[in-house]
Amino acid sequence: MKRPASRPSRTGLFLKRQKRLLRPVAGFMLLAALGAGVYLAVPLPTLQKQIAPLRDKILGTSALRVTSIRIEGANLTSDSAIRNALNIAVGDPVLNFNVSHAREALNALPFVDHVSVERHLSGEIDVHITERPPYAVWQHQGHFILIDRQGQKVPDQGSNDKDATAFAKLPLVVGEGANENAAALIDVLQQEPDVKSHVTAAVRVSNRRWNLSLKDGATVLLPEGEEAPAIHRLARLNANTQLLERPVVLIDMRLPDRLTIRERPPESSSTTTPQGGDAAKGSPSPHTAHHTSMTKDPTRPTPEESRDE
Repeated sequence: MKRPASRPSRTGLFLKRQKRLLRPVAGFMLLAALGAGVYLAVPLPTLQKQIAPLRDKILGTSALRVTSIRIEGANLTSDSAIRNALNIAVGDPVLNFNVSHAREALNALPFVDHVSVERHLSGEIDVHITERPPYAVWQHQGHFILIDRQGQKVPDQGSNDKDATAFAKLPLVVGEGANENAAALIDVLQQEPDVKSHVTAAVRVSNRRWNLSLKDGATVLLPEGEEAPAIHRLARLNANTQLLERPVVLIDMRLPDRLTIRERPPESSSTTTPQGGDAAKGSPSPHTAHHTSMTKDPTRPTPEESRDE
């Protein structure tokens, strides 16, 4: 009669289980030791040189190349500036693209507030840019400075490409303190496009109030702290009387109940005056301007004209 096999002891079972668990760890440690030996035996530059062909072969496969670069949100930043910052082109190995470096370079560009960059192993690179666009051009001490809505300077990347067109459309504000007070005035002008279309510049006077310079050379004097009502009033007058189309050199709106208009002198041929003689008494000088005073905003004003003293 056969004797039953003896049951293994608990110690034997424990050692057998541990040997099974330690076998992969031992293999990994052996490979690590061999790798360390190779690393120590072969100088690093030599090792990099030896594995470079294999690395290039892997990176150079068609499945790991850049297939497209998508850029969104760039209205002022030129495509060339963005691609220079990315430092990658379609057809380049996609794994060579450094997302962190590209993001840092893009954030350093003018007009860029923040940016997101994504790289996909399928070959697409997606770039989304949020810009901090300039709000106006500030002329100060002979310099033209791009400013944002808060009046802070916006870096300029040069007036070329599509930037020059964008800058030409920006409002121009002039004078000390014009940058800090421009937003409120520009907002009101945008509400009255007919008036805004005639304005070439807004000039800050003694950092207290504004003058508007018009395309035909006329000047509108706005009241201190009451720019919005005055501009709305000017828009109504222009709609009713085409005031901004008339040959005027000055529109004074500083008084709430009175509008003073100084007209251009009429063109006239010079009159020959006998030597030593005087011009006819009462005849205006060809350089004398006229002004009109109105006490309200009538639909059909009947101004009283008098010589400008």
